[in-house]
Amino acid sequence: MQEPSKPQPFYNNLTFRVIVAVVIGIILGAFFPETGAAMKPLGDIFIKMVKMIVPPIVFCTIVTGIAHVGDMRRVGKIGVRALIYFEVVTTLALIIGLVVVNLLQPGAGFNVAAVPQTDLSQYTSAAKAQSTLDFVMNIVPKTFVSALVDGELLQVLFIALLFAFGLLSLGERGRVVLELLERVMEVLFHIIGVIMKVAPIGAFGAIAFTIGKFGLSALIPLAKLMLSFYLTCFLFVSVVLWAIARWYGFSLWRVIRFIKDEFIIVLGTASSESVLPRMMQKLQRLGCSRSIVGLVLPTGYSFNLDGTCIYLVMGAMFIAQAYNIPLSLGQQLSILALLLLTSKGAATVTGAGFVTLTATISATGLLPVEGMALLLGVNRFMSEAMSTTNLVGNTIATIVIAKSEGELDEAQMAEALAG
Repeated sequence: MQEPSKPQPFYNNLTFRVIVAVVIGIILGAFFPETGAAMKPLGDIFIKMVKMIVPPIVFCTIVTGIAHVGDMRRVGKIGVRALIYFEVVTTLALIIGLVVVNLLQPGAGFNVAAVPQTDLSQYTSAAKAQSTLDFVMNIVPKTFVSALVDGELLQVLFIALLFAFGLLSLGERGRVVLELLERVMEVLFHIIGVIMKVAPIGAFGAIAFTIGKFGLSALIPLAKLMLSFYLTCFLFVSVVLWAIARWYGFSLWRVIRFIKDEFIIVLGTASSESVLPRMMQKLQRLGCSRSIVGLVLPTGYSFNLDGTCIYLVMGAMFIAQAYNIPLSLGQQLSILALLLLTSKGAATVTGAGFVTLTATISATGLLPVEGMALLLGVNRFMSEAMSTTNLVGNTIATIVIAKSEGELDEAQMAEALAG
């Protein structure tokens, strides 16, 4: 009879190691800022290692998942349902952000003159307005391989759908290719397991750089904005996402506990993409089918950025309040409508929200682009809440779509959430 496995020592637990690394990084950045800022490459290397493996994993997961579904019309139905869900929930995120920022008025009475002049050219050049047509055109990659090389998730999704369709049309002749992709996917997930062993080092480098570069003192002038933003993200998760989870019959807090390792990693690195491959594994362990996970999660990383939506609307309104620019309800709603477009397809890497907001401010013609300098010092600190909210939002979205489509093993989910 096989003996039961011994419990893992607490110091080998990934959550514990990442938390310790984050605390050490905060201390180093606070007391030795130059040394802390020099730790940036550790965080960057970890993010690059994960980004390196994300495109092939997403490609293999989507192709094998769809191949097992065996019906492209069903795949289209899943995609439409997911997009409708994304649009409704991100709209709610924008509305909640707009309401809270109007109630708390974090920018009222802000001393704009006290903010030092900052060169924003690198952000304004990257924030060229993108039309809806440009966005649609960008979904199609230049070549089949360039989507995997550039790491554009929507392009990877596009070529994976085409490849899966071609594979299905071959019938039994495509079985060999399908089995090969499944073996390749196993190898890729083993690589992710190796990369995750250095997650504490990546989290340490990222947080040490943030504290060392910007300093805790940067939070003081913008403390009201920071607190308002964190409060709004908490309200969105604890009210909107909690209500959705309850409606579909599962516990939000148990799901968050289930993904605690990934939650802490995202909190340390301020990038939800750093855990995308692990989340694909975990959601399948939670009972979601491979096809649902492969379709919904990568798409959500471009279309369901709840935390980013809250950041965008609160950032825009903060600039208006700080510069004492009164905006009518109609003007605020027009900005919200614009954000519904600009927030879609925003990259999940750290700092992309800042570039997207810069593009939005430029497009409105109502707010000064130089107002973005007000947010530059605390943007990185806000990215933690932004990324973790995005992570939780996409986790809940995947479970909801899986259950709606009858692709959720509820017994397996109950067992997983029970620990």
